[in-house]
Amino acid sequence: MSEMAVRPVLVCDTQPVAIEGVRGLLGRCTDLRFAGAVNSLEAAFELTSGLNPAAVVIDKSFGTAAITDWLHRFGASPGKDGGAKAAPVIWGVGINESEALRFLQAGARGVLRRTSQPETLITCLRSVTCGNTWLEDGIFGDTDRLSQPRRSQLTPREVEIADLVEKGLRNRDIANNLGIRTGTVKIHLKHIFEKTGVRGRYGLALNGLREKGTIALAPV
Repeated sequence: MSEMAVRPVLVCDTQPVAIEGVRGLLGRCTDLRFAGAVNSLEAAFELTSGLNPAAVVIDKSFGTAAITDWLHRFGASPGKDGGAKAAPVIWGVGINESEALRFLQAGARGVLRRTSQPETLITCLRSVTCGNTWLEDGIFGDTDRLSQPRRSQLTPREVEIADLVEKGLRNRDIANNLGIRTGTVKIHLKHIFEKTGVRGRYGLALNGLREKGTIALAPV
């Protein structure tokens, strides 16, 4: 494989052992290479502009709020020489549906658990550096149920509520936004889940993002 085809990966992590583990793992790949490591989000922001990596792996321990702010800032920044920007991948211990959704909404291209098998990280990096969005199986439950969304069956009010769920609003916030009761929101959500076949508000939000082309899930 030519040198131009090798995709560099930057690691932003707080644990030297984890960094060395990723370095060794990438050292066994012919299509990916370790481009360097930093231990702060600010350093990662600066190096993504200088090194122009294909992906940057970020440790969730920096904090969900800090990472989502970083992702928004990174997404708004111009790419180097107008080229493709690094694909942000968030990994951490105990990532739940709410956190994963926030990362995706903010611009993450990959989300996986820190306890994943080494091959899972490589699969993720190969996918996101090819332009896909990749989620570790199980973070959003049974993702096979998301393959055939049926939002076309929703009423205008249900579409409004589904869109607000997609943006991360809670039932109380949705009720205040639309001028209805919280109990009414719950009834609408029950009907939405029945019509779409999706279980849970995070699955519904993920479905909406994919239907609008915000994300395109890649097979594991």
